[in-house]
Amino acid sequence: MAFTSSQPIDLLYDAARRGEIAIIKQLLDNPQVDINAQNGKGHSALILAAYDDHIDAVRLLIERGADINQQDASGNTALMGVAFKGNADIVRLLIEAGADLNRTNGNGGTALMFATLFGRNEIVKILLEAGADATLKDVRGNTALHLAGQQGNEEAWKLLGGKEDE
Repeated sequence: MAFTSSQPIDLLYDAARRGEIAIIKQLLDNPQVDINAQNGKGHSALILAAYDDHIDAVRLLIERGADINQQDASGNTALMGVAFKGNADIVRLLIEAGADLNRTNGNGGTALMFATLFGRNEIVKILLEAGADATLKDVRGNTALHLAGQQGNEEAWKLLGGKEDE
Protein backbone atom coordinates (compact mmCIF):
# COMPACT_ATOMS: atom_id res chain seq x y z
CA MET A 1 0.00 0.00 0.00
CA ALA A 2 1.39 3.40 -0.96
CA PHE A 3 1.27 6.19 1.59
CA THR A 4 -0.04 9.60 0.74
CA SER A 5 2.17 12.42 1.90
CA SER A 6 -0.07 13.09 4.92
CA GLN A 7 -0.25 9.51 6.19
CA PRO A 8 3.24 9.23 7.70
CA ILE A 9 2.79 12.48 9.60
CA ASP A 10 -0.61 11.35 10.89
CA LEU A 11 1.08 8.17 12.09
CA LEU A 12 3.70 10.31 13.85
CA TYR A 13 0.99 12.28 15.67
CA ASP A 14 -0.68 9.03 16.78
CA ALA A 15 2.61 7.47 17.89
CA ALA A 16 3.50 10.62 19.85
CA ARG A 17 0.12 10.57 21.61
CA ARG A 18 0.72 6.95 22.61
CA GLY A 19 4.43 7.24 23.33
CA GLU A 20 5.38 4.55 20.81
CA ILE A 21 9.12 5.11 20.60
CA ALA A 22 9.93 2.49 17.95
CA ILE A 23 7.29 3.87 15.59
CA ILE A 24 8.40 7.46 16.20
CA LYS A 25 12.02 6.50 15.40
CA GLN A 26 10.99 4.71 12.23
CA LEU A 27 8.84 7.61 11.05
CA LEU A 28 11.53 10.19 11.78
CA ASP A 29 13.92 8.22 9.60
CA ASN A 30 11.58 8.97 6.67
CA PRO A 31 12.79 12.16 4.94
CA GLN A 32 9.17 13.01 4.05
CA VAL A 33 8.23 13.37 7.72
CA ASP A 34 8.72 16.87 9.11
CA ILE A 35 9.25 16.58 12.87
CA ASN A 36 7.75 20.05 13.35
CA ALA A 37 4.69 19.58 11.16
CA GLN A 38 1.45 20.60 12.81
CA ASN A 39 -2.00 19.03 12.64
CA GLY A 40 -5.22 20.98 12.16
CA LYS A 41 -5.09 22.33 15.71
CA GLY A 42 -1.46 23.28 15.34
CA HIS A 43 -0.23 20.44 17.54
CA SER A 44 3.18 19.03 16.76
CA ALA A 45 4.41 15.58 17.75
CA LEU A 46 6.32 17.18 20.64
CA ILE A 47 3.27 19.02 21.95
CA LEU A 48 1.21 15.82 21.75
CA ALA A 49 3.82 13.63 23.44
CA ALA A 50 4.35 16.15 26.23
CA TYR A 51 0.65 16.70 26.84
CA ASP A 52 0.03 12.95 27.01
CA ASP A 53 2.87 12.39 29.53
CA HIS A 54 5.27 10.40 27.36
CA ILE A 55 8.66 11.54 28.63
CA ASP A 56 10.68 9.09 26.51
CA ALA A 57 8.91 10.30 23.37
CA VAL A 58 9.51 13.91 24.40
CA ARG A 59 13.21 13.16 24.96
CA LEU A 60 13.50 11.43 21.57
CA LEU A 61 11.73 14.24 19.73
CA ILE A 62 13.99 16.83 21.37
CA GLU A 63 17.08 14.77 20.48
CA ARG A 64 15.88 14.58 16.88
CA GLY A 65 15.49 18.36 16.63
CA ALA A 66 11.88 19.16 17.45
CA ASP A 67 11.22 22.87 17.93
CA ILE A 68 10.97 23.15 21.71
CA ASN A 69 9.09 26.47 21.57
CA GLN A 70 6.71 25.72 18.72
CA GLN A 71 3.22 27.06 19.35
CA ASP A 72 -0.11 25.50 18.43
CA ALA A 73 -3.04 27.39 16.87
CA SER A 74 -3.85 28.96 20.27
CA GLY A 75 -0.24 29.91 20.91
CA ASN A 76 0.35 27.15 23.48
CA THR A 77 3.70 25.39 23.71
CA ALA A 78 4.62 21.93 24.98
CA LEU A 79 5.73 23.56 28.26
CA MET A 80 2.35 25.23 28.70
CA GLY A 81 0.54 21.95 28.10
CA VAL A 82 2.68 20.10 30.61
CA ALA A 83 2.32 22.89 33.18
CA PHE A 84 -1.44 22.41 32.85
CA LYS A 85 -1.27 18.62 33.02
CA GLY A 86 1.26 18.47 35.84
CA ASN A 87 4.19 16.24 34.82
CA ALA A 88 7.14 17.82 36.65
CA ASP A 89 9.71 15.51 35.03
CA ILE A 90 8.68 16.61 31.54
CA VAL A 91 8.70 20.24 32.67
CA ARG A 92 12.31 19.81 33.83
CA LEU A 93 13.26 18.09 30.56
CA LEU A 94 11.73 20.88 28.48
CA ILE A 95 13.45 23.55 30.57
CA GLU A 96 16.82 21.76 30.23
CA ALA A 97 16.26 21.66 26.47
CA GLY A 98 15.77 25.42 26.34
CA ALA A 99 12.01 25.94 26.54
CA ASP A 100 11.08 29.63 26.71
CA LEU A 101 9.71 30.04 30.24
CA ASN A 102 7.99 33.31 29.40
CA ARG A 103 6.46 32.55 26.01
CA THR A 104 2.86 33.74 25.92
CA ASN A 105 -0.13 32.26 24.14
CA GLY A 106 -2.92 34.12 22.34
CA ASN A 107 -4.43 35.19 25.67
CA GLY A 108 -1.13 36.27 27.16
CA GLY A 109 -0.98 33.14 29.31
CA THR A 110 2.31 31.57 30.33
CA ALA A 111 3.32 28.16 31.62
CA LEU A 112 3.56 29.69 35.10
CA MET A 113 -0.02 30.94 34.85
CA PHE A 114 -1.25 27.51 33.74
CA ALA A 115 0.56 25.78 36.61
CA THR A 116 -0.91 28.31 39.04
CA LEU A 117 -4.46 28.04 37.69
CA PHE A 118 -4.51 24.27 37.88
CA GLY A 119 -2.81 23.90 41.27
CA ARG A 120 0.41 22.41 39.93
CA ASN A 121 2.44 23.92 42.74
CA GLU A 122 5.52 21.74 42.24
CA ILE A 123 5.66 23.07 38.68
CA VAL A 124 5.12 26.64 39.91
CA LYS A 125 8.21 26.18 42.09
CA ILE A 126 10.25 24.60 39.26
CA LEU A 127 9.34 27.39 36.84
CA LEU A 128 10.15 30.12 39.36
CA GLU A 129 13.49 28.51 40.22
CA ALA A 130 14.30 28.34 36.50
CA GLY A 131 13.60 32.06 36.10
CA ALA A 132 9.99 32.36 34.95
CA ASP A 133 8.76 35.95 35.14
CA ALA A 134 5.91 36.13 37.65
CA THR A 135 5.15 39.75 36.73
CA LEU A 136 3.88 39.03 33.21
CA LYS A 137 0.20 39.85 32.65
CA ASP A 138 -2.35 38.07 30.49
CA VAL A 139 -4.81 39.96 28.26
CA ARG A 140 -7.07 40.55 31.28
CA GLY A 141 -4.22 42.07 33.28
CA ASN A 142 -3.76 39.07 35.60
CA THR A 143 -0.37 37.96 36.83
CA ALA A 144 0.25 34.46 38.16
CA LEU A 145 -0.11 35.93 41.68
CA HIS A 146 -3.56 37.30 40.81
CA LEU A 147 -4.56 33.91 39.46
CA ALA A 148 -3.33 32.15 42.61
CA GLY A 149 -5.49 34.48 44.68
CA GLN A 150 -8.53 33.98 42.45
CA GLN A 151 -8.14 30.21 42.73
CA GLY A 152 -7.54 30.27 46.47
CA ASN A 153 -4.21 28.53 45.88
CA GLU A 154 -2.40 29.57 49.06
CA GLU A 155 0.76 27.59 48.33
CA ALA A 156 1.21 29.16 44.90
CA TRP A 157 0.29 32.54 46.39
CA LYS A 158 3.20 32.22 48.82
CA LEU A 159 5.59 30.85 46.18
CA LEU A 160 4.76 33.83 43.98
CA GLY A 161 5.49 36.31 46.75
CA GLY A 162 2.02 36.96 48.12
CA LYS A 163 1.96 38.49 51.57
CA GLU A 164 -0.30 37.48 54.47
CA ASP A 165 -1.91 40.92 54.66
CA GLU A 166 -2.73 41.21 50.92
